[in-house]
Amino acid sequence: MRSRAIAAAFLAVGIGLAGCAASGDSAEPSTPPTLTATQAPTPTPTPTPLTPGEQAAQQVARMTIAEQAALVVMGTAPGTDAAALADYVSVGPDGLILMGGNVPATPDELRGLTDTVHAASDQALIAIDQEGGDVRRMPWDELASSYELKTAAPAETQAAFAARAGLLAAAGVDINFGIVADVPRTQDSFIFGRSYGTDPQAVADRVAAAVAGERGVVASTLKHFPGHGAAEGDSHSAIPTSAQTLAEWRTFDAIPFEAGIDAGAELVMTGHLRFPSIAAEPASLSPEWYRILREDLGFDGVAVTDDLGMLGSSGEVAYADPVANSVAAIAAGADLVLMIAGSTPETAGQIITALEQRASTDATFAERLAEAASRVLMLKSTL
Repeated sequence: MRSRAIAAAFLAVGIGLAGCAASGDSAEPSTPPTLTATQAPTPTPTPTPLTPGEQAAQQVARMTIAEQAALVVMGTAPGTDAAALADYVSVGPDGLILMGGNVPATPDELRGLTDTVHAASDQALIAIDQEGGDVRRMPWDELASSYELKTAAPAETQAAFAARAGLLAAAGVDINFGIVADVPRTQDSFIFGRSYGTDPQAVADRVAAAVAGERGVVASTLKHFPGHGAAEGDSHSAIPTSAQTLAEWRTFDAIPFEAGIDAGAELVMTGHLRFPSIAAEPASLSPEWYRILREDLGFDGVAVTDDLGMLGSSGEVAYADPVANSVAAIAAGADLVLMIAGSTPETAGQIITALEQRASTDATFAERLAEAASRVLMLKSTL
């Protein structure tokens, strides 16, 4: 009641003052009231800066579906013609993996090639398999490989990968698909020669050291999740299978992947490996394995598939179509699909078209595609 009376009094005074001013031409102009401390304007709050993930998501939201799809595909084209490879990324996928046939004779020539490719697309990402030893695309890399590093102190692994990262960065490479986190059971294993031993903790120590060596120079990739050691056999020509349970996996094969993730690895490569007690599909196409990677291991970087062309060599009819495999991988949780074996320069474009078509008619898939594109774009922003 008191507040209404005060308001009425102020209103009456205001009317009276207005009437006095209107009745005489000689009335003094009214003086603006002085603001008291309690009447000072409220300062405009400083906006909270966007996180890198939010910035990437905003940028992706402004893209067309086709542009988003191009971000999540990495393919290959033949030869060392820089202009031809630049054309490949300018009209097709933003990702290019360099195979041995793409690497010129000298480091300077390779740098010229990668500079040309990067200039062709703002989003271009260039990757390479540079493990050292048998698996290396740059022949001038004579640094220590797993052969020597298995029995050397982890510090030597860090030093070798720091030097290797320097070679890659000087060559204009963004991503190294080079850190093998598999734990073979015996020396007879398909993957033993590329691994860091048969003891999970010893492997974990060297995997973490390799990531530390590459950190801040090139993006590191752990492979082949969830572990080629548990699933024996060559996934280039079959889908190796393991009877291991999730509980058994957590106490053995998961250990090096956890160590590499904790060390800051930016990518994890999923393998074409089947664990029937955990998922019916190969891990590269399995929603459950991507869930385990994200929720159980806490990985928030880019999940990239191993070469999806390898699945076509397995003889399983369900995985004969690389384009269908790519769509299934993104739907399952992959952020970047890799296509090499059996592909032509047109294959990546076909995958992009298929992703675009699926996203145009499936809102859930469109959200998944945007999420994948955001993670790839965020990776690009850190390089």
